[in-house]
Amino acid sequence: MENPAPLLQVKGLVKSYNVPVLVDFDFSLRPGEVHALVGSNGAGKSTFARILSGLTLPDGGSMQILGRPYSPRSKREAEDAGVTMVLQELNVIGTLSVAENIFLNCLPRTAGFIRYHVLHEATRRALDRVGLAHVSPSTPASALGMGQQQLVEIAGILARNSRLIILDEPTAALTDPEIEQLFANIRRLQSEGVGIIYISHRMDEIQRIADRITVMRDGRMVATHTATDVIPSQLIREMVGHDLTERNPLDAGPTGGWALQVENLTSADVLHQVSFGVRHGEILGIAGLIGSGRTETLRAIFGADAKDGGEIIVNGQQATINNPQDALRAGIGLVPEDRKHQGLLLPQSILINTTLSTIPGHANRFGWMDSSAEAATTKDFCDRLEVRCSSSGQPVRELSGGNQQKVVIARWLARDCGILLFDEPTRGIDAAAKDTIHQLLRDLAGQSKALVVVSSELLELMAVCDRILVLSRGRITAEFTPSTWTQEKVTQAAFAGYLDTRESKQTT
Repeated sequence: MENPAPLLQVKGLVKSYNVPVLVDFDFSLRPGEVHALVGSNGAGKSTFARILSGLTLPDGGSMQILGRPYSPRSKREAEDAGVTMVLQELNVIGTLSVAENIFLNCLPRTAGFIRYHVLHEATRRALDRVGLAHVSPSTPASALGMGQQQLVEIAGILARNSRLIILDEPTAALTDPEIEQLFANIRRLQSEGVGIIYISHRMDEIQRIADRITVMRDGRMVATHTATDVIPSQLIREMVGHDLTERNPLDAGPTGGWALQVENLTSADVLHQVSFGVRHGEILGIAGLIGSGRTETLRAIFGADAKDGGEIIVNGQQATINNPQDALRAGIGLVPEDRKHQGLLLPQSILINTTLSTIPGHANRFGWMDSSAEAATTKDFCDRLEVRCSSSGQPVRELSGGNQQKVVIARWLARDCGILLFDEPTRGIDAAAKDTIHQLLRDLAGQSKALVVVSSELLELMAVCDRILVLSRGRITAEFTPSTWTQEKVTQAAFAGYLDTRESKQTT
């Protein structure tokens, strides 16, 4: 049987900013195919996706859909051609309801008035397909966690009559059951002839869902493989241009007394008497489903969200933390889950973002900023984290998502906090960069810093942590060490709070 004619054909695509981002890039997609794109941060994956979806104009090259020229100049033109995209950085409008976000461009109207009963019924069907049947269509999008917002975006894409869907890191904030539901929807779309471009750093997912895999490096197409004919180590070697260096992890385990103790932390209906501690030199992981309270726990400790009760003890002394400034004075830093809105000043330079929390330390005795000290600090940490950029003066918004994440981390390394809270530290980061971040976490623990790491990837927690706590419906349901944890046990603990609630309702 002959291969079907391409749904999408791309030839010689070119795009440059300060440096070339796409160079003579070729790509094809067949109807009903999942074609994965992999590459290191800055390889050009997201830029290619933005060009396809009409958000960025190319500098050269050609594109065709079903043999017809395709050159969208806006997101609306792309959607009219049947091309839709879930961005790596969320595009949910927090002030609108869930229903309005899903059907923003096609709200049902009569005589100019929105037919809300029709809108909400369609929204319930869309939410049910992504496992959010419990969410009310009228809920403001801002009231949802990041993972739920990601599912709302996916629900909106699935509800449209698309012929080509681009998924850019769609599972970055999702848990395993939610990923399975997404994959079921992808397979249904395949059976309907929809072509899907799947951008991800998660090799296990790619090999499960993709038909073909294209590797990008420095804006170029390096190779295209049938998914069943290639192994992850070969893909990684093609992505980075060489084999990853073997790293020797430091001896695990705490090196001192309690650095941070949290007692009976309570926050509205989200957190319920959460208590735990982390020692100097220890990496403590926090696992749980979306909405379990993982992010809310870190934000409450850091003073970013109000808490209704509980105590925070730093190095044996009770600390009053009502805002992030209090946390900084106590030696606590937070790498937030949502780097775009909570972690970075996107129009500002890498230098400003890196040194933002250390301004007093870069002033001379007359109060003037020491630009050479700022530059040296920025260069040091950007080199350590392998940030790919043209210079320290480059605006952060021009960096790839993974390199933006590295800049957030660099800021807290420059601050030299004794307690570091990491919320999804490797979200949107490629395999080579993830290896760098994991080694960094171990290095920081080796320097007697106390680390708390939240991650949706259970295997990541098992790879770097000394202990893992599990949150379920705002309560700690289990604690594991390497000798006691398994994926099955941690997953069961993550569902425990929800199962208990269901059982109590049935009993009632």
